[in-house]
Amino acid sequence: MSFRERLKRIVDQVDGSIAALIMGYDGIPIDESIKPQVSLDVQLLAVEYATLLKEIKKTVDVLKTGSMEEVMITTGELRILIRTINDEFFMVLLLGKEANFGLGRYLLSLNAPHFSEMLQQ
Repeated sequence: MSFRERLKRIVDQVDGSIAALIMGYDGIPIDESIKPQVSLDVQLLAVEYATLLKEIKKTVDVLKTGSMEEVMITTGELRILIRTINDEFFMVLLLGKEANFGLGRYLLSLNAPHFSEMLQQ
């Protein structure tokens, strides 16, 4: 199964989801699945959050509290779930406010090891 197929499966399984993508901490996207009716610039959002994530990752490393696993950002309209895959890549799941947040978290944690294996090939 390809990156896009696996990401699409996540988006399809979570009611209220908008998009899922894999990105590098350098801001370069690997792959994505975005619902067709979405007007939000998902790539711009992900690039901006990649910058923020690098800073969070540095802080976690400095504090020596273990490796960063997950970050959640809630705005007036969205919930953004971010799950690390490895030291170079992370997944993003964009959810509407009423989306099934718990299922989204579960699916990201379930799929992270699969994406890690795929990225090592």
